[in-house]
Amino acid sequence: MKPNSERTAMQSPATRRVVLTSLLLLGVGVASRAHAATAWARNHPRRHEVNQRLANQSRRINKEAREGEISHRQAANLHREDHQVRQEERDMASQDGSHITSQEQRTLNQQENTISQQIGR
Repeated sequence: MKPNSERTAMQSPATRRVVLTSLLLLGVGVASRAHAATAWARNHPRRHEVNQRLANQSRRINKEAREGEISHRQAANLHREDHQVRQEERDMASQDGSHITSQEQRTLNQQENTISQQIGR
C-alpha cells in the first residue's frame, strides 16, 4: 500500500474542489450560450422579415376580397399559398437551428413575390 505522501493529485480534497468548480462553471457557460442562441433564433431578422411579409400579404388579400377586387375563392387560394410558404419557412428553420439562411430567405421572397403579383389583379 502507498503511503499518504504518494497520493495522486485527484485524491486531494483541494484538487477535487478545483475540478468540480471548473466543471460547474463549464456547465453554466454552456447553458448560457444555449439560452442566448434560442433567443437569437427566435428573433432572427430573416425569419422576421419573411413572416412580416406573409402577414402583410394576408391583410392585402382580406382587403381585396372585402372590396370585391378578388373573389372569396381567389382569396382562399391565395391564403392557402401563403400558408404553404409559411410552412416551408418553419420547415427550413427547424433544419438549421431555428433560423433560415440568406439563400432560403431569397427563395421564400421569390415565392411571396409570385403570390403578391396575384393579389388585386
